[in-house]
Amino acid sequence: MDRPVIGLLTDFGTEDYFVASLKGVIARINPEACVIDLSHQVPSFNVTSGSFMLYAAYRCFPLKTIFLAVVDPGVGTSRKILCAETERYFFVGPDNGVLSLALEAETVNQIREVTEEEYFLPHLTHTFEARDKMAPVAAWLSKGTPCEKFGPKIVSYNKLDMCKPKGEGNSLVGRILHIDKFGNMITNIPAEMLTQKWTISSGHRVRLRMIGGSEVATPELRGMDTLFRKTYEEAEKGEVLCLSGSLGFLEIAIREGSAFERLKAKVGDGIVLSVISETGNV
Repeated sequence: MDRPVIGLLTDFGTEDYFVASLKGVIARINPEACVIDLSHQVPSFNVTSGSFMLYAAYRCFPLKTIFLAVVDPGVGTSRKILCAETERYFFVGPDNGVLSLALEAETVNQIREVTEEEYFLPHLTHTFEARDKMAPVAAWLSKGTPCEKFGPKIVSYNKLDMCKPKGEGNSLVGRILHIDKFGNMITNIPAEMLTQKWTISSGHRVRLRMIGGSEVATPELRGMDTLFRKTYEEAEKGEVLCLSGSLGFLEIAIREGSAFERLKAKVGDGIVLSVISETGNV
């Protein structure tokens, strides 16, 4: 690329000076870098949501993009800072799982623990390592500095404790990964699991049930029947529906409404989905 691309993802919001500080550090080291914001509205301290947003967006970027992802409730502690190189991209962030969904989807060439202080800002703090350590590393990467320069190689990293979806009898069991701006609840159940397990099409009846340690304010999602749809338009206004979203995951939505507000579920809640036959039997 003529201009290296750095993608920024944080839970910093845009009201304070935090994001501007990251961009300023990058511009001082490499004024030629093109900085693109993925989002700075990750819910505060929510590593799962940050990891999902990174996973959802990173493949749309040019090859060799450097992603700086910072959702870091453990800032200033002994948790590691990672610099990862895959066959297609680079990732910089804390070792708390925020990089894990993207890294698991990539072929990883190497992961380094960032320890070399020569690449940090000269005056370090314990509460803003994104500015003092991570942004400089991303900027030096954009200037062609190899990963090997930033610290020792490691063989493992922290991954999100999100159980993979599985089939149990006539049901699929998964979890809510993300709730988007529209209130759609995106699960970790690949929609193709539905077609592998059942022949399902628009209008097919499905049953939803919450599981796990969730306190659901409304009883609706403790056990409700709804329909699988191809598009939102196929549902009646206000209808709860299931569909395959743009990332290929099963989503629970309400046409022109918020499933999150109606059903009161949250990220990490468990979902059991069962397909109901034409006779009404599961």
